[in-house]
Amino acid sequence: MRYGRTRRKAYGGSYGPGRYEGRGARGRGVLAAAALAGCGALLAAGCGPATGGAGPAAGSSPPPKAGAPSPGASGSPPASAPPARGSVTVSGEIAKGLESPWGVAPLPDGDLLVASRDKGTISRVRVSTGEVTPIGRVPGVAPGGEGGLLGLALSPGFASDRMVYAYFTTESDNRIARMRYDEQRDPGQQLGAPDTVFRGIPKGLIHNGGRIAFGPDKMLYAGTGETGDTGLAQDKKSLGGKILRMTPDGEPVHGNPEADSVVYSYGHRNVQGLAWDKDKRLWAAEFGQNTWDELNLIEPGGNYGWPEAEGKAGRPGLRDPVAVWKTGEASPSGIAWAQGSVWMAGLKGERLWRIPLAGAVPVAEPEAFLTGKYGRLRTVMALGGDRLLLVTSETDGRGSPESGDDRILTLTVR
Repeated sequence: MRYGRTRRKAYGGSYGPGRYEGRGARGRGVLAAAALAGCGALLAAGCGPATGGAGPAAGSSPPPKAGAPSPGASGSPPASAPPARGSVTVSGEIAKGLESPWGVAPLPDGDLLVASRDKGTISRVRVSTGEVTPIGRVPGVAPGGEGGLLGLALSPGFASDRMVYAYFTTESDNRIARMRYDEQRDPGQQLGAPDTVFRGIPKGLIHNGGRIAFGPDKMLYAGTGETGDTGLAQDKKSLGGKILRMTPDGEPVHGNPEADSVVYSYGHRNVQGLAWDKDKRLWAAEFGQNTWDELNLIEPGGNYGWPEAEGKAGRPGLRDPVAVWKTGEASPSGIAWAQGSVWMAGLKGERLWRIPLAGAVPVAEPEAFLTGKYGRLRTVMALGGDRLLLVTSETDGRGSPESGDDRILTLTVR
């Protein structure tokens, strides 16, 4: 068990000024869920599309600096680049009636493990039937504000070790623990005792980060928040406002910027989205404060500016985001890479953003889909090929839940 190096006082009480995840202004009409009834999961054969994309809506961005090339402005994009305009079709509904869903981990057989932020439980969702069965409660979860049971990930050796990793808020900190999943035990009792692999990440009522994922290198990455204490983001000795990289046992990794530290990048406000593209580049989404939400390309040791800068500042020593949005259009949470684009779920923005990329360069302005149709969107996950998984977040205390919320949907994208 590894302990974070820096403990800061007043984790639970210092949430300070600034924007949190935000309430959506839900404007959807009647859901197309009825058309999805009976669609089994990862999409039963013969189930037709429920609804198309809501049409493109470019994300806002500040004007480029003089002399700086605009993405996609220097001639035609490479042949390998995705089209400037994409499409989204809701092709199935896996489950509904979920309470505060947050992290999702796909099992080898296609079923899903889903974390309930506020209940502190993990459930198995059978994609063939939509049946939701609790497998266990994570001991020590202390929900409150934006904290609780957050990200999930399966061990790279899950086939043999059956370990499920969880990022969660306790009374004193945010931490990462792993638990053995034993399907032979009774429902609700299938999680073994937690083995804490990393602790001491600052907690607050806001900005707890929470996304975890194993990268192509089989190392564990975690996005954290600065809890509203903005100074933590630039403090390399703090674990707040960072992207962390560690071994599955919670130790620093060879190749990290500092040999004895798990800090991989810093200057973040609240990272809730992590994903790798086909070339193994790491992308992250994070909340801005009052002006710009961000999609960043992550480099080891990079300083992403907060609180010295928000959005594209063009300042020496700070890394500018690849794309930005007005805060009312996004409040980004999960991201995924598919079909040559990063797809970003928006909470307050209540929409799914597509950012088409040629390598690390956008080939067109971001494009919005599903605007207002399903409310707040929390998690998006690649299922392979042109399929995505999308999780709504209307029951987290900041939405306007309707009958059937929250939902897990499947999408076909281009």
